[in-house]
Amino acid sequence: MDGARGHETRSTCPYCGVGCGILLQPDGAGGLAVRGDPDHPANKGKLCSKGSALGETVGLGERLLTPQINGEAANWDTALDLVADRFKATIAKYGPDSVAFYVSGQLLTEDYYVANKLMKGFIGSANIDTNSRLCMASTVAGQKRAFGTDTVPGTYEDLDEADLVVLTGSNLAWCHPVLYQRVMEARKNRGTKIIVIDPRSTATCDQADLHLALAPGSDVALFNHLLTQIEDKGALNPASLAHVTGLEASLRTARADDVHKTDLDASELAEFCEMWIGTERVVTIFSQGVNQSSSGVDKVNAILNCHLATGRIGIPGCGPFSVTGQPNAMGGREVGGLANMLACHLDLENAEHRAAVREFWQCGPLPDAPGLKAVDMFNAVGDGRIKALWIIHTNPAVSMPEANKVRKAIDACDFVVVSDITAQTDTARLSDVLLPATAWSEKGGTVTNSDRTISRQRAVFAAPGQSKDDWLILAEVGRRMGWPDAFDYENPAEIFREHATLSGIAANFGKDFDISGLSDISNPDYDLLAPTRWPISQTRKGGRFFADGAYFHADGKAKMLPVLARSPIEETGNEYPFRLNTGRIRDQWHTMTRTALSPKLSEHLAEPFVDMHPQDAKTLGIVPSDLVQLSNKNGVAILRARITSAQRRGELFAPIHWTGETAPSARIDALVTSHFDPISGQPESKAAVVAAAPFKARWFAFAVSIKPISPNATYWARARTKAGWRVELAGEKPVSDWEVEARRLFDISDTPVQIMQDLSRGETRLAFSENGRLTAALFVSRHPVAVMRDYIATQPGQVGDMVLAGIGAIDQPNPGPTVCSCFGIGVNSILDTIQTRGLMSVEAIGDALGAGTNCGACKPELNALLKRCSPIELAT
Repeated sequence: MDGARGHETRSTCPYCGVGCGILLQPDGAGGLAVRGDPDHPANKGKLCSKGSALGETVGLGERLLTPQINGEAANWDTALDLVADRFKATIAKYGPDSVAFYVSGQLLTEDYYVANKLMKGFIGSANIDTNSRLCMASTVAGQKRAFGTDTVPGTYEDLDEADLVVLTGSNLAWCHPVLYQRVMEARKNRGTKIIVIDPRSTATCDQADLHLALAPGSDVALFNHLLTQIEDKGALNPASLAHVTGLEASLRTARADDVHKTDLDASELAEFCEMWIGTERVVTIFSQGVNQSSSGVDKVNAILNCHLATGRIGIPGCGPFSVTGQPNAMGGREVGGLANMLACHLDLENAEHRAAVREFWQCGPLPDAPGLKAVDMFNAVGDGRIKALWIIHTNPAVSMPEANKVRKAIDACDFVVVSDITAQTDTARLSDVLLPATAWSEKGGTVTNSDRTISRQRAVFAAPGQSKDDWLILAEVGRRMGWPDAFDYENPAEIFREHATLSGIAANFGKDFDISGLSDISNPDYDLLAPTRWPISQTRKGGRFFADGAYFHADGKAKMLPVLARSPIEETGNEYPFRLNTGRIRDQWHTMTRTALSPKLSEHLAEPFVDMHPQDAKTLGIVPSDLVQLSNKNGVAILRARITSAQRRGELFAPIHWTGETAPSARIDALVTSHFDPISGQPESKAAVVAAAPFKARWFAFAVSIKPISPNATYWARARTKAGWRVELAGEKPVSDWEVEARRLFDISDTPVQIMQDLSRGETRLAFSENGRLTAALFVSRHPVAVMRDYIATQPGQVGDMVLAGIGAIDQPNPGPTVCSCFGIGVNSILDTIQTRGLMSVEAIGDALGAGTNCGACKPELNALLKRCSPIELAT
C-alpha cells in the first residue's frame, strides 16, 4: 500500500495547519485505527484529541453517496452536464465574472490547482476565493508587503531553539496543541520563556511567564511601542537593516502611536519590552487574533517590523511565525486559490506573469485584476451579479460573517452547485446540484503545512457509493465546458508534476515558491513521497528564508511599513455595550461536519456557550447555566452562560462551531458584521458589538435517546454520545402534555413510559424503555435542569430503572464531565485520584491516569484542578 509502514498507511491529519503525520490501519469492517507517525517532522508521533479521534469519523451513516439535482438522485453524466451547461450559458449571456467558485482549505493541492486553472485560465475570471480568506489572508498580504512574496521565513525547528516564544492572537494550547507541546518541551529542555498577548486568559496562558490582556484591536500600538524601545535600548541591528528599507518612517509613525490604547500598565509594558529585547532568540507566533481584523495586515506588519529591525529572522530560534488554521491553507496559497493571486506566488496584475502562465496553460487571456474576495463575492451573489456559484467543501451559510444574509443570498442565487461529503450541512441544503466528493482517507494528494512542509494524504478506503475525487469532478466539468486537452488528467501525480513545472517558471521570475525539483517525479515516487519542505529545486532545498538578507522585492530588500493602531470598526455603546470575540474550542473543528461524528469529541463541551465576566453577569442578572440571548442588527443567538474572570469586563467570547444541524439558535457568525481589512479582505470576526440579556424561557429540558432527536424548540443543541444522542432544549411556549411532546420528540408511539412529576416545582421526568432497556429519557424543569448529564448520556440501551433520579447509583462511579478527551477521563475521576493518591503535579496525574499524556491540551485544566483541591495524606 502507498506509503505503507508494515500494514499501516502513512497519511496526514485533515484538521489544522500543523500538518501532523498519521498512521492508518483499516480494520476490514469500515473502522480505522489512527496513531501519530513518529517519523513525521511536524509532530513526531504526537496527535491532538481531534486527530486521535479520526477513526470515529469515517462511517458512512451521513455520507452523500450519489449526485442530487433539486434533492433527487441523479447520475453523474446528467449532473456534470447540467453544471457545465449552466456555467457555459451564464458566461455566454452575462460574461465570465457572472460565475464564481468558493473553495476550501480542505481541498488537496491538486484539487485546488485544477479549480484555479479552470476559473482563472479558462473561464477567464478571478472569481475564485476560499474560506482561507477568513483565517490567514492578512498574513499573506502583510508578508507580501514586507518580503515581496508570501513567504513563511522559519520552520518548526525554530520553536525548539527559541529562548522566548511570544504568542499573540493565538490560543495555541487548544487550536494547535501539538505545536504547543513542542513549545512546552523547549520550556522544559532549555528554559524557554513564554509571553501570551490576548484579551482573554486562555489555556495557553497556563504556563506563560507573562500574559498581556490588551484591549481588543490594540496589537499595533503594542508592537509600535516595542519598536520604539528597540531603538531607545540600542537594539537595532545594522547588519540586518542594510537589507531593509522604511526604518525611519516606521519609527516616526510608531512614536506617534498611543500605547495607552492597549490598556496595559507601565510595568507590564516594561516587562514585555525587556523580555523581547533582552532575549536573542525570539519567535513571535501569531494567528487568528491578529488576522481576523479590519486592520489585520497592519498588525502583521507591526510584528514583522520588530523582527526586521533586530535581525531576528532567518536564523535558528528566531522569526515571525504565522500558524494557519486549515490543513491546506498553504497549498491553496501556493496554487493561487485566492481571488487576488496567480498560481505559484505569481502576481495576477503583472502582465509578464500572466503571459507566462497563459503560455504554459495554453489558455485564453487571464484576468488582469483581482476577483471578488469572500465578503464581496457573497454580496455579489446577493445582488445578482453572481448568477452561478460552485461551493466546494465549506459551509458559508454558517461560517461567513452576517451568515443569515449569506444564507439568503445563496438560496436566491440562480444556480448553486455544492461539492461535499454530506448533504446534511446548512449550505448543502441550499444547492441545486449536490455532488458527492470523496473524503479524507478515501482520496490521495498533497497538503502543505504552516512551515512549508509538503506531505501526502493517502487513501485507505475505496471511494464509497458514487463519490469522486474533487480534481476529477472539476476536470470533468472543464472537459464538458469545451477544454478536453487542458483537463485530461489521469491521476493526482500528473497534476502535481504540472504544478511543480509551473513553479520553476515562477522561480525564474525571482519568486520564492519553487518545487521544480519534483517536476519529473514518477507515479511510484509520488506515491512514496516523504514529507518535504519547499523550496525544492536544483539550487534550493528547504530550510529558512532570509538568512542571507535576500528578499523578493525588486531591490532585493525587505520593507518595514509605517503602521498606526486603529480601533475595530464597530464601537460599543448603549445599544450594543459588549464586544464579541469568536473562535475555536479544543475538540471541535469548523462547523463540525466531521468532528460532530465523534462521541468522544463532544464529551468535553457538548453545548454552545458564551463566556462572560462575573461582574457583567451580575449586572445582567445572569447566573451559571442560564441561557443568554445575544443580539445586534444582524441577528440573534442563544447560548449557555459560562461565567469566568478569564474575560475582560464588557467583552464576550463564543465559539464558531454550531450550525443549523447542531444548534440553530447558536450560529454565532450570524452576529458578526462583514467589515474587513481593506487590503486583505479578511473579515473582522473578533470585534462585533452586541447586546446581552437573559433568555426568558418558559421551560428547560435535557434529553437522551438511542435514536437521533429532532427538536422543535426555540433553543436546542444536539450532540452525539457513545450510547446515542443528548439534547439541551428550552422553549418560550408552554407545553400542555409532556408525554405527547416527548413521544413526538423521540418519534415513539407505543413504547411504555415511566413518568415522575412535581407540579409545584414545575418538573416532569419521563423514561421510555423496551424489554427493560432505556430507549429515551426527558427531564423538564422551570429552571435549567439539574441532573448528572454525563452519567445519563451513558444510559440509553442500558438495563435499569434509576435514570429518572437523575444521578448514578451509589455503587456506580461517576467520572463527571470529560477533561481529557484523548482518553475519556472525567473531572471526578481526576479529583478523586488527586486526593486519594496525594498527587502534586500534572505529570503525576498523567502517570496515574494517562490524562494529558497524548496531545497535552487538557494540561491547563489539570493544573487548575490541582489548584482547586488539597491532596489528602496517604495512609502509611
